[in-house]
Amino acid sequence: MGYTLGVVTPPASDPSEPRAPAVSPPLDPPGAWAPARRLVRRARAPVERFLAIEASSGILLLGVACVALLWANSPWAELYERLWHARFGLSLGPWAFERDLHFWINDALMTVFFFVAGLEIRREMHQGELSQLKRAALPIVAAAGGMIAPALIYAGFNPGAPSHVGWGIPMATDIAFAVGALALLGKRVPPALRILLLALAVIDDVGAILVIAIFYSSEVQVVGFGVVALGLLLLLAWQLLGLRSPWAYVVPGAVIWTGMYVGGIHPTLTGVLVGLLTPVRAWFGADHFFARSASGIERFQSASLRDERQLLHELDETRLARREAVSPLDGLQHALHRWVAYGIMPLFALANAGVPLGHAELDGVGLRVFFGVSLGLVVGKPLGIVAISWLTTRLGVTALPTGIGYRQLWLVGIVAGIGFTMALFVAQLAFPPGAQPSEALLETSKLAIICGSVVAALLAVAAGRFLLAPRLAAGAARSEAEAEASTTS
Repeated sequence: MGYTLGVVTPPASDPSEPRAPAVSPPLDPPGAWAPARRLVRRARAPVERFLAIEASSGILLLGVACVALLWANSPWAELYERLWHARFGLSLGPWAFERDLHFWINDALMTVFFFVAGLEIRREMHQGELSQLKRAALPIVAAAGGMIAPALIYAGFNPGAPSHVGWGIPMATDIAFAVGALALLGKRVPPALRILLLALAVIDDVGAILVIAIFYSSEVQVVGFGVVALGLLLLLAWQLLGLRSPWAYVVPGAVIWTGMYVGGIHPTLTGVLVGLLTPVRAWFGADHFFARSASGIERFQSASLRDERQLLHELDETRLARREAVSPLDGLQHALHRWVAYGIMPLFALANAGVPLGHAELDGVGLRVFFGVSLGLVVGKPLGIVAISWLTTRLGVTALPTGIGYRQLWLVGIVAGIGFTMALFVAQLAFPPGAQPSEALLETSKLAIICGSVVAALLAVAAGRFLLAPRLAAGAARSEAEAEASTTS
């Protein structure tokens, strides 16, 4: 069935013809108990008001992280550990794939989070701040600087000591907690600043995974890369065939995820890959949607439309036009945003922020590890990010986002100092339990990660109140960026 793009103008109605009275649907659906529905509406109202607050996702994430930390250091700590080590999985005859709940949250659900992050980056690459080569290069070099400086600071505190193997611990940014901390600043945060942090943190995570694969692991399997390639070919083939339903891409996504897992690569990177390959152009567009809807309504109102099967066919056509009114990228981001912000991220915080702190060693080598990790995050991250960004923009290799100056870039650097999950993972590889130099150094590094991340988060919120104040966020930042651009030229 073909359609003509454009807005359908309904025929002028004859004033002499009787009009059907407008019918409003009942307030409650059939079979519902009205008092119960009113109670639900009253209970839901404060929740909806809270969710409407720009900083609500960050507040929720921070609260859940505090609950997890207190729980893991309480008399009920054993229950906390047992909960996340409960095993779930799939089995089919002799084949079984069972992992603990912690794995399903960190490696499966967080793939959805990284997918949404990939969608945001893809949008900016198409028509936003990352669509220009120099601006797209900035998060790459900034991430590199934000990894090198913390590693050097750690190495400076642990020269020649057995603890030097922990140099990779302060290199990684925890993207979920970093985004949550930035969300606490609400509408003060310009969209360009959030995109810069997202891109930088994703690249940072990729860099951390490469460091793990090269320096902390010997289990990378080449066969996994072949499976990833197969999944990517399937995804591209689906696009060439014109498959537009998001559910059709679950299969290639699952193949890529499996390849990542088998290859020894963190499978959450599947989300970034698939997000970057998601189509950014609508098929029908808004005009076609309105035209199709208008013609459908016109047919619905005609006396000839009495066959229920024909009605279902018209509804299917309208549903297709509704889905294709926007790009797959926009539709998926809209559908997944709240699930990620208020479901996946808080669950991730609850599962990962509960770190026991009772066995840390804070003298001798332990003190060196503590300062190396914590100062690497709090000092090394912002220093490395801002220094290399300043150098490359002066050389003309990169460019700052529109309306963003070095004052705001310092804020990105401070927020990037929140290193949590990936840092804890590297710490377990650097100081494995039961191995030398000391198991206590693992607890010390965990304490340092928590302390450094908390300090970085508090500094970010405090600095953001000043650096992103309304009078600075627009005018001063723009004038500073223009002044820097004129100086460079």
